[in-house]
Amino acid sequence: MNNWIYSFILLAAPVIAGASGGPESADSTSTEVSQGRQIYEQYCAACHGWQGEGAANWKNPDEKGEMPPPPHDESGHTWRHSDAMLFKMITKGWRHPFNKTERLTMPAFEESLTDQEIGAVIEYLKTLWTDEQREYQATESQ
Repeated sequence: MNNWIYSFILLAAPVIAGASGGPESADSTSTEVSQGRQIYEQYCAACHGWQGEGAANWKNPDEKGEMPPPPHDESGHTWRHSDAMLFKMITKGWRHPFNKTERLTMPAFEESLTDQEIGAVIEYLKTLWTDEQREYQATESQ
């Protein structure tokens, strides 16, 4: 029962905070980041790593000619993409342009995650970057 209540609080808090109509506070931001981390761990970590470290040889094509999952931490390039581009990649899936196959190497999550949940994952990813990378990405997102 306690696990159910805890899960409910984690999932309901962002909705309640957003319904207040007030300005976004540090508490609501940290709640969104916590939710984003939980979603990341459930849907993304198996491929992109539990700490956002990506696949071991992410810069080199695998035996199928596909680029492995990149890191989302400061060692990768996720921070170079705007929020809109990250949202599109998560929603619609992604096929690296240099892949030799036509399949989406990252699946689309538009059927599995809400827009709010995808936004929370993006906010979590930002915590894995340096201050300079976050500044760059914020400029790209304007």
